[in-house]
Amino acid sequence: MRILILCTGNSCRSQMAKAFLKSFDPNLEVYAAGTRPSDRIHPKAIQVMKELGIDISTHHPKSVELFLNQAFDYVITVCDQAKETCPVFAGEVGKYMHIGFEDPAEATGTAEEILTVFRKVRDDIQKQFMLFYKNLKS
Repeated sequence: MRILILCTGNSCRSQMAKAFLKSFDPNLEVYAAGTRPSDRIHPKAIQVMKELGIDISTHHPKSVELFLNQAFDYVITVCDQAKETCPVFAGEVGKYMHIGFEDPAEATGTAEEILTVFRKVRDDIQKQFMLFYKNLKS
């Protein structure tokens, strides 16, 4: 099973979703990419995932361009902008899906308020991708 998770910056949501899917089933081939990839994984995404024992500190944002000629069972967008600008894949794609989440990188406020947003988005991603995974298995 090959899955590509797509967002804009590939620094938060897609990286968390990829890590959760791999934690549910290490045999899944899961990739994450962005339509306009950031320079690095957001430090707060690393922090909130580490709170659950998942280390994404070695992940790096990648461009969707790297994957356009590959085949995937699923291409899943996790932000509205990526859904709207999702490129055409030359490789075969079994199914396109959208499971949207707010962008925690846009959170404002105190450091604790921003972390609260990151944790909420992380927990939403974990819940929605667990449902996705359970549906794969049924």
